[in-house]
Amino acid sequence: MTDFSALYQKHAAEVFRFAVYLTGNQGDAEDITSETFVRVWTSSRHVDMATVRAYLFTIARNLYLQGLRRSKHQRQLQDTMPDGSPDPHLRAQHRAELHSVMERLQGLPEVDRTALLMRALENSPYEEIAKALGISVAAAKVKVHRARLTLAKEGKLL
Repeated sequence: MTDFSALYQKHAAEVFRFAVYLTGNQGDAEDITSETFVRVWTSSRHVDMATVRAYLFTIARNLYLQGLRRSKHQRQLQDTMPDGSPDPHLRAQHRAELHSVMERLQGLPEVDRTALLMRALENSPYEEIAKALGISVAAAKVKVHRARLTLAKEGKLL
């Protein structure tokens, strides 16, 4: 890899945001993001820049899954998430809505949640989602569709 700093600058925020939505915890997301880039830095494998996002998301997801296996349970989401809205009533309403969406996201199967987040938040192509999850493109489309339907039934669609 020629310029690790440029790679980090370009993708760190995306990996962090992805990790926050996977874990529901800012501290865990920071750890996953750091460890993701440490693994890329120390890897002896050549990183294909054409698929680097999928590679980074795959590492982050695997780190998240390793953490789940170690802890044997999912943690509760924190009630506070940063919100830049100045109106306290609007902030409270947004916080409640965000908590509700995060709670429903955590209720989705992990692979469905990952596919939906990659598509909805990162605008990842289905091919990239399929590669990151080790599934077919058709399966990636089905997982995103079913996750959206599940959330839509509960009133919120990503």
